[in-house]
Amino acid sequence: MSGRVTRYRAVLAYDGTEYFGFQRQAGDTPTIQGAVEAALKQVTQQDVTVIGAGRTDTGVHATGQVIAFDVAWRHETSALWRAMNANLPGAIALQSLEEAAATFHPRFDARRRAYTYTLYFAPVRQPIWQRCAWHIATHRAPALDEMRKAAAGLVGTHDFATFGQPPQGESTTREVFRSEVSLEERPETSCYVLRYTIEANAFLYRMVRRIVGGLARVGRGDLTAEDFLTAFRAADGTWPNPSAPARGLCLTRVTY
Repeated sequence: MSGRVTRYRAVLAYDGTEYFGFQRQAGDTPTIQGAVEAALKQVTQQDVTVIGAGRTDTGVHATGQVIAFDVAWRHETSALWRAMNANLPGAIALQSLEEAAATFHPRFDARRRAYTYTLYFAPVRQPIWQRCAWHIATHRAPALDEMRKAAAGLVGTHDFATFGQPPQGESTTREVFRSEVSLEERPETSCYVLRYTIEANAFLYRMVRRIVGGLARVGRGDLTAEDFLTAFRAADGTWPNPSAPARGLCLTRVTY
């Protein structure tokens, strides 16, 4: 299709359960980027490269991933939006689409990224949450105050080497603007649904899942908040606690 090439910016939501992360991989491995590029090819008859704000891992979800791509499109932006959603798999959808400056880069221009992790403490698993939340099997209520104390200790500029390795470069220092645990449902339901929200300028590889793995142990009473924070402050690259599974993690917002 002929016409002026325009850079578009979109907010993308997806259920990452059946995908091997955001970034395109070799062969027929299903990825979010690959699916969006395939839909663009179908709609525009052009080979288009999609740039994402974050390279979410296998099984991780998003409600606020930001992408950009360049394409020649002679019709209204709304028509491209409708056509893309008509051709994308059911697990992926553009929440918005607009023209952007030619220099806009969703990854390098981002100032903050926010993730939310959902977990629930209950004696019996809830199958409806199997794809989007981590079940902590217990009859006990979580130690919510201790979890909140541990989470709050991550706010600020720190060396987060305890929780992961940088995806590029060598620095493990990050600035965390928000680190909070909230209770979503009341104790009388016998199911305590918690959401951990963290917002930072950037993240280390699997940093959020390792943090949540530790917070879950605090919630179960296996660690105190001070145990958690002492291990964090050591910044020695060792963290003996298991990572939380990918299914509870969701990229919710990117701020520019």
